[in-house]
Amino acid sequence: MDRKQLCAAVTGGAKGIGEAIVRRLMQDGYGHVVLLDVDVETASEAAKRIDPKGETVLPYACDVSDAQAVEECFAQIARDCGPVLVLVNNAGITKDGMFHKMTRQQWDQVIDVNLSGMYNTCRAVIGPMRERAYGKIVNLASVSAFGNVGQSNYGASKAGVIGFTKCLARESARKNITVNAVAPSYVDTEMLRAVPEETMRRFIEAIPAQRLARPEEIASVVSFLCSDDSSFVNGECIIASGGSYM
Repeated sequence: MDRKQLCAAVTGGAKGIGEAIVRRLMQDGYGHVVLLDVDVETASEAAKRIDPKGETVLPYACDVSDAQAVEECFAQIARDCGPVLVLVNNAGITKDGMFHKMTRQQWDQVIDVNLSGMYNTCRAVIGPMRERAYGKIVNLASVSAFGNVGQSNYGASKAGVIGFTKCLARESARKNITVNAVAPSYVDTEMLRAVPEETMRRFIEAIPAQRLARPEEIASVVSFLCSDDSSFVNGECIIASGGSYM
C-alpha cells in the first residue's frame, strides 16, 4: 500500500526510542505520523522538534492505560487523518524493585501501561484494519522478558507483550495484518543515562558488541516491520541485543 495514503501512530513517541521511530517513519514517507504521549506539551514540543513545518507529524495527548481515553483519541485521529493502519506500541514505564519489596502499586502501574495499554490501542485499531484487510502492528518488548533482577513487573509485562503479539498475529494473518514485536536490550536513552556509572559499565560488558544500542537502530527494525517488505514476517519477536541473546 502507498505509504503516503497511510496514517501511522507511535505511542510514547516524544522521547528516546519512540522519538527515533517517529523520525524514521516520517523519513519513510507516511502521509501522517501521529505522535502520542501522555502529556500534551511534551507531545507538541517533540512534534515541532521532529517536523518543524508540521506537515507530517501530528501530536496527540493520550494516556494509553485509560481505555476510554484511547478510544476517544483514536476516533479523533480517524476524523483528522483517517484510520490508523500502522501502529507502533512503544509507550512503557519502569518501576523497578526486588520482588519482596515491590508494592502492588508498582506492579499495577507497569502492567497497566506496558500491557493493558497495548491492549487498549490494538483494540482501537484492529476493527478498521480488518475492514480494510490491511494493517501493521509493532509492539516494543524487551529482553527483560527473559529475566532480569529487579524487574519482575516489567519483565512480566514484556513477556505478556510477546505472547499477545503471537496470538494476535495468528488471529489476524488472513486479514493481511501483521503483528510483530521488537525486544531491545540496553539502549542509549535519557532514561538509561540516569543509572550509576558502575551499573552502566556492567551493562556494556555483558553485551558482545561492547556498546549500547542507538535509538535509531531500534527504529530501523521497527521501520522494516511496518513496511510491506516484511509482509511474510508475522508473529515474530526480533531481538536487538548486540548479541546478548542468541
